[in-house]
Amino acid sequence: MSDKIRLAVIFGGRSGEHEVSLMSAASILSVLDPHKYEVLQIGITTKGQWLTGEQVLPAFQEHLYEGLKPAVLLPQPGSNTLYALETGKLQPISQVDVVFPVLHGTFGEDGTLQGFLELADVAYVGAGVLGSAAGMDKGLFKHVMQANDIPVLEYAIFNRSDIQKDMAGVIRQCEVIADYPLFVKPANLGSSVGISKANNRAELVNSFEMAAAYDRRVIVERGISAREIEISVLGNEEPVASVPGEVIPKDIFYSYEDKYLNGVAELVIPAQLSEERSELMRALAVRAYKAIDCAGMARVDFFIDKNTDEIFLGELNTIPGFTQISMYPKLWQASGLPYAALVESLIALAFERKAERDKTEREFKA
Repeated sequence: MSDKIRLAVIFGGRSGEHEVSLMSAASILSVLDPHKYEVLQIGITTKGQWLTGEQVLPAFQEHLYEGLKPAVLLPQPGSNTLYALETGKLQPISQVDVVFPVLHGTFGEDGTLQGFLELADVAYVGAGVLGSAAGMDKGLFKHVMQANDIPVLEYAIFNRSDIQKDMAGVIRQCEVIADYPLFVKPANLGSSVGISKANNRAELVNSFEMAAAYDRRVIVERGISAREIEISVLGNEEPVASVPGEVIPKDIFYSYEDKYLNGVAELVIPAQLSEERSELMRALAVRAYKAIDCAGMARVDFFIDKNTDEIFLGELNTIPGFTQISMYPKLWQASGLPYAALVESLIALAFERKAERDKTEREFKA
């Protein structure tokens, strides 16, 4: 029998961040030690179909799925088997020791997949159901930050139905929050997908229409002229924070194009901050991480108002971008933890968290 760890890497997904997931997965797969891991690739299409087989990632990159087989994991403890569905029958492929979800956005980063893996009772990388859901929804996350006295920008949350039924009323509420500019975002998405800056009412209407296409909940925030500071956090019960880094976007904000396509955004690592300010922001990042019961990893994003020098916590990403040029691994690289070692650490943390979960009694005996 092989002594290798059977690692299932899941990527793609039903999300506007599908293509980003493929980029992250390619980087992670490239550093996995073949002598240590038996790697099982599972791709999820934009329609939600799970597929496995040979060369899954290249097939997804080319959108050529014909040679792949439907993949099945059963949501029940004790199985931990990856199956292929062939001619209506489940054919076992391999046992799964640990899952590495590389799914950004909805149906991967929001607690839904994590709930499935909890039912299957398998170890997995990253935050659990609570941390994933709370980190994913920008509105709920801000509520939790306010309850923990962590500063956030003024905001309001609207449902898609609110926007469709009473756009004029929604706009009036937005203009009470703050003067223009306002930032409009899907509440449950990342990678800057669906985000826009509105400088007037006409632009605000367009921004709502775009954001509401990606989510039924939309968040509006006061816009400021800001420095964008990011900090990576790693760990379970005793998380630690990386050095801060600063993003200097070439677009009007740190857009999808800046992050993944044109590569022109300047990343300053470490950020030019006083030691006192750096330590304060690192402490806030860990506080936010613990407040939502996060685990494994997260990237915590801050704004520093250029006019007032105030610090605001923007958001927390529980499955941050993981390409070789992404901020999360680059910040750990600068903190002394290379990319391959970071991936190893995350897998070890997954087993650690599973061992902690296994201590919980599941049956009450009077």
